[in-house]
Amino acid sequence: MKIALPSRGGMIDAHFGHCEYFTIVTVENDTITEETRLNPPQGCGCKSEIIPTMAQMGISVMLAGNMGQGAVNILGNHGIKVVRGCSGVPKDAVEKWLTGQLKDTGQSCEEHGSCH
Repeated sequence: MKIALPSRGGMIDAHFGHCEYFTIVTVENDTITEETRLNPPQGCGCKSEIIPTMAQMGISVMLAGNMGQGAVNILGNHGIKVVRGCSGVPKDAVEKWLTGQLKDTGQSCEEHGSCH
C-alpha cells in the first residue's frame, strides 16, 4: 500500500493544495518499507494532474491536514481514501493510522474555495 502526505519542511502541511511536496510512504505487512518524495507541479491542488498521477503510482490513502471538499471528491473518484485532521511528522501519522488511532475529521477547508 502507498500513502501520500502533503508536506512542508518535514511536517504534514495544513493544506493539501499548498504543500511543498508529498511524502510517499510504502507500507507492507503494516510496516513502513520505503519513504520517497513527490514534487507537485506549480499551483498544485486538485486542479492539476497530481491526483491522477498519484492514482497511477498506486497511492490508495491520503493523510492530510485539511483540504477542500472538491479535492476530497476528486481523490475519492481516483480511488484514494482521504483522512483529514493529520499533523506532525509524516512517519508518525502513518504509524498512528496503521494502528487505528487516526480517523477522518470530516471537516473541509472552505477558505480557499473548492475544485469542480
